[in-house]
Amino acid sequence: MAKISPLMAVPLLVFAAFGGLAAIGLNRDDPESLPSVLVGRAAPEVQSAPLLDYPEFKSEDLTKGDIKLVNFWASWCAPCRAEHPNLMELAKDYPIYGINQDYGPKEARGFILELGNPYSGLLYDPRKRQSIDWGVYGLPETFVIDGDGKILGRIAGPLTQRVIEETLKPMLETGHSS
Repeated sequence: MAKISPLMAVPLLVFAAFGGLAAIGLNRDDPESLPSVLVGRAAPEVQSAPLLDYPEFKSEDLTKGDIKLVNFWASWCAPCRAEHPNLMELAKDYPIYGINQDYGPKEARGFILELGNPYSGLLYDPRKRQSIDWGVYGLPETFVIDGDGKILGRIAGPLTQRVIEETLKPMLETGHSS
């Protein structure tokens, strides 16, 4: 019987490890979702620059009142443009705070002037520091924050009508203070 070299076992072990990770990923409640380690924790501090002459916001704003949304976006982001009418509607019922990742503030201003401003406060994140702190994977991303500043949930991707009905509304309904 031939002996198996330890080097020959390495590919098998690597394959087994990747197979185990895939099995774990597929057995999540929603394999399509991108989970966030921040859910259930206090929202990260916001320390970005204000965006031109738009009202800015601070970390304290995320701990006041009831449910609010924090939306990461950019003018060059096509899904951000697609979700914008839905943000305009949601802003009638919930404060939305925006964190922008544009190349420069002029692009962000043009986007807002063209499509409207759903944001109660806006910050500019040119170095993506806030995005890193919040664990943003791609744009757009929206976080649901309760009245104590705790993250109730994260939605990666645009807020389409389907996402609002199936994902966002249940978070909003269960997160309200009674």
